[in-house]
Amino acid sequence: MTPECIFSTADILLPDYVKSSKEFEKWSVIACDQFTSDLSYWNQTESIINGTPSTYDYILPEAFLGTDREAEKTADFKSKMSALSSSPLTKEVNGYIYIERTLSDGKIRRGILGKLDLEHYDYAADSSSAVRATEQTVAERIPARRALRAEAVIELPHIMVFADDVTGLFETAKSLANEENVLYDFELMQGGGHIKGYAIEGELTEKLVQAISKNESSASLPYAVGDGNHSLAAAKSHFEMIKAKLGKEVAMHHPARYALCEVVSIYDEAIEFEPIHRILKGVDVKKLLSALGEITSDGAGDQSIRLITADAENTLRFTKTTHDMTVGTLQNFIDAYLTENAGVCDYIHGESELRALAENENSVAFMFEGFDKSKLFTYIKNGPMPRKTFSMGDARSKRYYLEARRIAE
Repeated sequence: MTPECIFSTADILLPDYVKSSKEFEKWSVIACDQFTSDLSYWNQTESIINGTPSTYDYILPEAFLGTDREAEKTADFKSKMSALSSSPLTKEVNGYIYIERTLSDGKIRRGILGKLDLEHYDYAADSSSAVRATEQTVAERIPARRALRAEAVIELPHIMVFADDVTGLFETAKSLANEENVLYDFELMQGGGHIKGYAIEGELTEKLVQAISKNESSASLPYAVGDGNHSLAAAKSHFEMIKAKLGKEVAMHHPARYALCEVVSIYDEAIEFEPIHRILKGVDVKKLLSALGEITSDGAGDQSIRLITADAENTLRFTKTTHDMTVGTLQNFIDAYLTENAGVCDYIHGESELRALAENENSVAFMFEGFDKSKLFTYIKNGPMPRKTFSMGDARSKRYYLEARRIAE
């Protein structure tokens, strides 16, 4: 008898017209929450695509939020979604996809694409569910994402979920991949590395389902959300609204009960945690530094940050901490400061990008050390970490949109 898994098989869609590597390169674009302060990246993406069908048609890059292009891109998203009856997404994989992603440093990150049961996911701080948020979920960020999902006919995942792989699940998945079942094998645009995907279907599916079930029952906490926490929270919120509208009995059979995502092992050597740095824009630099000086010094202290402006760079240590993690103390300071003063906070994944942005007038950047991934599952059993605590590598190592699943009836 086939066991019921939290992470189960899916009807996965791919573009049938895409045959060559160049066509796949144009089809697949990076997660919408990357390069949020770099419009040039997205302008270059548009130039590469040059009007050909692409996953770019079905997303709203966050770099456009609050700009004069937001309305245009939102309208384009809705138009393309409503026209999906003529979509190139006609190739189906009924099972899982085993993925090997070669990163810029040459390491290979292994993952499994399938669907996650949102009935087993709860992003609340006091959650005891089998799938939990790793970081604090900001409730205000959910409605806009939920609204887009409600308009969507398909989902294109950039969500990556950590598995506490205590049974060798990913070695089993790797053993099931063979060259006859390669779905795609190409270079990702703009330095994203290489990706290769294998269909796991038919008899192979049953073997992987058994391995997934074994790991889910063996791990005390099987899954934790890595990337795309707010996207998954929006999917959960959308499904809860469907339950309220249709009733639970009917809603349990609705495709929106699930979210397509890639599961990766927390123990994968290619998984490296990078800190997500902060930059404040449009601030009175002298006033901000004065406020920061009340709780920091250049002397002793366990929690330290690197402060960067256009004129200076130095290390400060918190003399008054408000969280047991440096990022938590820093975020609490930023939130308190911005409630009473002008400015906005942006979250930057790369050190070089952060330093470049810090050169701008009225800007202050903050850098800090990353989080030890080996402590992740132990930590979140007691609740999520502060929002934007870590990133799985640099911006270009994020998940690219590529595969899809239908979420509307």
